Amino acid sequence: MTLKDIQKHLEDNSKDLTNEFKRLFHGRGGLYEGYKHLTIDSIDTILSVALYREDENEAELIDMLKEFIQTTPHATIVLQRRYLQGSPSEIIIGELADELFVVENGMKIKLNLLSNKNSGYFPDMKNGREFVRQNAKDKSVLNLFSYTCAFSVAAVKGEATKVSNIDMSKGALSTGRKNHHLNDLDTRGVSFHPYNILKSFSRIKKKGPYDLIIIDPPTFQKGSFEATKDYIKIITKLPQIASEDCLLLACLNSPDLDSEFIIQLIKEWAPSFKFVKRLENVSEFASDDEDRSLKNLVFQREKL
Repeated sequence: MTLKDIQKHLEDNSKDLTNEFKRLFHGRGGLYEGYKHLTIDSIDTILSVALYREDENEAELIDMLKEFIQTTPHATIVLQRRYLQGSPSEIIIGELADELFVVENGMKIKLNLLSNKNSGYFPDMKNGREFVRQNAKDKSVLNLFSYTCAFSVAAVKGEATKVSNIDMSKGALSTGRKNHHLNDLDTRGVSFHPYNILKSFSRIKKKGPYDLIIIDPPTFQKGSFEATKDYIKIITKLPQIASEDCLLLACLNSPDLDSEFIIQLIKEWAPSFKFVKRLENVSEFASDDEDRSLKNLVFQREKL
């Protein structure tokens, strides 16, 4: 694939742009030979570019992008060199506002594009958040590994009665509060708890039972969570904190673990939860191996 091919791809994907987030080029999916290290996103008037390894053609890539935005609404190009630890993002052209947010299905989520780490927004989880929004009405929701609480925003917009957000990071939860305020949401029924999930089930249980539980952990976070050995610790506790007809969204973004990893754990350790379906992934995040891509698995609890 050449840079000209990428430009054509960008032009084709930009014909229906709005102010909402859209991934224009998803090299990480492995579908475009030689560019697995590259992603390009449209965020209203911002073109956000990420490189996951050094690219000897970086200068030519930037020149192509400058040419590309001559015919689009984009006024700013931001480049993240994710392979350089601690390296700040670079504004190639234009400028960034002090307070940035991304729009997803009308929902606003705060964004930090100048960080070389996560921006505070995981766009591939869009369909998962929409599922929660569509199924949260009149439910008590538990949002495990809540990070900046985008699932919680979706749940409140979906008219959940209460939401409990659990994450070890106080900073992420603080951003989560701001995300609710950004959307003019009433947070009187929303709580934010900086707990170590694996050590805090007694406190989590007190606010139960929950009608909708979201488990969206990191694949691996040193000293905190490792999917291969820690996911089971949450699943074994589900019957104690779930309502009789609880809906469960179990997420997994490990390329080394497939859907059966979660399905079999639940069948063995929480058999009252029956597998319903795997949510489709956002089309712009297509992968050459769907089994290794993001997995959003829906389970429904049934009386045994």
